[in-house]
Amino acid sequence: MDHARDDAAAKAAADAYRAGRHVLTFKIVQAGTNSRSTGIMPGVGEQIEAIEAQGWYLDKMSAEALGGERTALICLFRRRP
Repeated sequence: MDHARDDAAAKAAADAYRAGRHVLTFKIVQAGTNSRSTGIMPGVGEQIEAIEAQGWYLDKMSAEALGGERTALICLFRRRP
């Protein structure tokens, strides 16, 4: 678990919320995963939870292979109604 990444995600989300933003796009880079296997992506859920705790909800997500064993998850969050 990487609390620094969770804290950075929470801070970015809180700052955007306070600034009155209605949409937040956040990129989560996951290293050390094998794209050919199914399983837990360590740290991803924790970062999403940290953002949602700031008043956002995950609306859409897409993935991009970065090469090697790295994947970028592009997450679009919206403010909770």
